[in-house]
Formats: sequence, C-alpha cells, structure tokens
Amino acid sequence: MAKQKTARKHKVNVHLPVFEISKAETSLDLEISSEGLKLGELTIGRGSINWQGGARKTRKRIRWPDFSDMMDGLVYGKSR
Repeated sequence: MAKQKTARKHKVNVHLPVFEISKAETSLDLEISSEGLKLGELTIGRGSINWQGGARKTRKRIRWPDFSDMMDGLVYGKSR
C-alpha cells in the first residue's frame, strides 16, 4: 500500500543577499509561516539574531551567548 503524501504545514522563505556573512549589514533573513499564517521573521547576523513575531511591530535582538544559554535551557533543561 502506497503512503499518502501529507500537505506541508510549515514554510520558510530565505533571503540571503550576500553568500558570506562577513561584513557589517549582511544577514540571513528567514520568514517562517505555518498553514499560510506568518509566525515571524528571524534575521541571523554575525553578532546576534533578531526575532519579530508575526503580528509584532518590534524586533527582539538576542546576542549569540544569550541565545546559546536560551537553547541549552530549552533543550537540556539547564543553563551554564
């Protein structure tokens, strides 16, 4: 019996104007949506990442060490 294909639930659009993120003002921009609803935008740069929720007007800047601590706490249940 053949498997049925399920519709994709999430979509990520990528905008990378420069191949290498080595200069100031270069970043990887991801627009994330689920079932047609925009969940938010994630901007990845050399010094930090920025998150803007789908209906939010402001961005939240998170420096890489802080992001690492957040992810460790989320994934492993502890901080450094």
